[in-house]
Amino acid sequence: MIVIGITGTLGAGKGTIVDYLVQEKGFVHFSVRGFISEEIIRRDMTVNRDSMVIVANSLRAAHSPSYIVDCLYEEAVLSGKNCIIESIRTPGEVDSLKRKGNFILIAVDASPELRYDRIVLRNSETDQISFTTFQENEKREMDSQDPNKQNLRRCIEMADVIFRNNTSIDDLIQQVSAALERFTS
Repeated sequence: MIVIGITGTLGAGKGTIVDYLVQEKGFVHFSVRGFISEEIIRRDMTVNRDSMVIVANSLRAAHSPSYIVDCLYEEAVLSGKNCIIESIRTPGEVDSLKRKGNFILIAVDASPELRYDRIVLRNSETDQISFTTFQENEKREMDSQDPNKQNLRRCIEMADVIFRNNTSIDDLIQQVSAALERFTS
């Protein structure tokens, strides 16, 4: 059993990688976003990016910086299958998962303009924002000294492999496939 974590910037292609691993390679998907969304609904809040950040940070502060992914990792182990945990956002999450073994962290990034165009097309409840808000959200999530808050820049630096997704889906899938072959052989 292998557990892959995925981190990266907003709209970079994390979901595309997850879809490929689930549909083509039989991985089981565990979503940090889904975990947080359930908690937001339990708290009777609106599901949007601001609520996601607030609830995730509060869960981490109340339990530990790796609380959310530790819960998902436990579910992954119980599945007994190859799994992907989507949307690793804090260095504490990376450290905790790496200590567990059989864990690989992948990161994906692309140019800001391309990523914004992608989220506009995706049009989820957290994607209905202006380019200015997109940039502000990214700035808020890229760096933090607080271990309970997002620090995507550090997570990307901690990745075992980083994919650049500035071209096509096929190119991204080729990059993922080649890396998967390296890690599983």
